[in-house]
Amino acid sequence: MPKSKNRPKPKRRPYVPPPKVKKRKASPRWYPYFVLGLMFLGVVIIVLNYMGLVPGTGGAAVSLYLWVGLGLIAAGFIAATGWR
Repeated sequence: MPKSKNRPKPKRRPYVPPPKVKKRKASPRWYPYFVLGLMFLGVVIIVLNYMGLVPGTGGAAVSLYLWVGLGLIAAGFIAATGWR
């Protein structure tokens, strides 16, 4: 049986420990309520808009209130990404 050639072993590099990662602070206790409050307020504004119960609509849906409600919901989702 033929023998394989001896290959030189690669040189070992010295061990370098990984850098220490700073631990992030936990979110304040009120933060989840803030996130859920933004989302809930956005839904309430949209529902009240379509029910015609917001001021200045005259019983018709106004797109400004829809965009404000959607903006609050989006702000809630963006705020939720920072929750630790």
